[in-house]
Amino acid sequence: MLSNRVRWLLATLTILVLVLAACGGAEEPTEAPAEVPAEEPTEEPSAGGLQIPEIQEGKFNVALVMLSNHDDGGWSQAQYDGLTYLQENVDGVHTAYMELVAEGADAEQVFRGLSRKGFDLIFGGSFGYMDSMEVVAEEFPDIGYVHISGFKSNMKNFGNMFGAMEEMKYLAGMLSGSRAKLDGNPKTGIMATFTIPEELRLANAFALGLQQTCEECTLDVRWINTWHDPIIEREAADSLFDAGAQVVITGADTPASALAAADREGVWGITYDWSGSCTLDECLTAPYWIWGPVFADITEQVKAGTYEFGWHYFDGDAGGLGLYGFMEGEEPQPGIADLPEEDVQLVRDTLAKMLAGEFTRFDLFSGPIYDNQGNLIIEEGKSFSYNDIDQFPPGAPGLECEYCMFWWNENVTAELPDLD
Repeated sequence: MLSNRVRWLLATLTILVLVLAACGGAEEPTEAPAEVPAEEPTEEPSAGGLQIPEIQEGKFNVALVMLSNHDDGGWSQAQYDGLTYLQENVDGVHTAYMELVAEGADAEQVFRGLSRKGFDLIFGGSFGYMDSMEVVAEEFPDIGYVHISGFKSNMKNFGNMFGAMEEMKYLAGMLSGSRAKLDGNPKTGIMATFTIPEELRLANAFALGLQQTCEECTLDVRWINTWHDPIIEREAADSLFDAGAQVVITGADTPASALAAADREGVWGITYDWSGSCTLDECLTAPYWIWGPVFADITEQVKAGTYEFGWHYFDGDAGGLGLYGFMEGEEPQPGIADLPEEDVQLVRDTLAKMLAGEFTRFDLFSGPIYDNQGNLIIEEGKSFSYNDIDQFPPGAPGLECEYCMFWWNENVTAELPDLD
């Protein structure tokens, strides 16, 4: 595996080559950049995102900044599909995207460049863009900034937006428990990205779902400290399978969990983020994002001046969440076919309640819940608040939490991560 220093050097050389060649740049999801006559986007647009795209006069201009390439088969591709939906379904809108934008100083430069160009609304597609958007939003008070995930907002023109993916991970846990129990192996595993509340929240939701169909099932954890690295993700998946996991779910971009399962006999992987990621027979399902309706709704509200920049957290009834094999028009994967019908029906029924707004994240994270040290996290009859779901203790100023999201459910075999 390449060392971090070698990776850094290669990345630096790549950027220098792109700059010297004056290539790179953002592509629009439904038309070519403004300086080229309108046509279908190229199949392989230049990577790097070094050239700030042009706006179109007379249109409401929306930009999306992505951490990975737009066809990464995961997180960024789901966002790109959402931007395409926005372009096709909201009148008077011009859209553009920039891909492979690193978190930190690079992202701040890109957000500032898009703002100077005159984009009306900018979506930031990664947790690590939060601080950069916050800085730039203060400089351009007439432009809207929506950060996907995170927890900051200035309550004026910069806010964060995310969805209750824990609901779909909970359902994936139900399916995993049913599969593991039927296969006679109660061990499961999860690949977690970074030590942020989101990752503990999703892992705990999966573990709570696991309990619904397999009381004896356990969950092992591997921290990978990356959102998108096929090599590291594959190594983590192999590590979990080598440790005896029957089902492995990922919190990262690539379908490494399913690819690793396909190289073994009788085990299963669960992919994430994009509906097209679950193609192998060894893929049990995929919790995935449907960003189009959410992007469209926010854009229309910002255009009308009615959008409230703050903490926008949607549940299943917003149309932004999916579980592969169980949504309209989808067929269940082969690994679902022989599961006990009562387990599969429980998943169907719970999903239907989520999509109808009758089962939310607050129902999922309600007591009693015990951690893996035997402590009562929340008592029966009480539920987590938004701050509890989205914050480590004690919570950010103004978002203080009572129960907080720094615990492992009782069936998780890992220790809590070090936050220092």
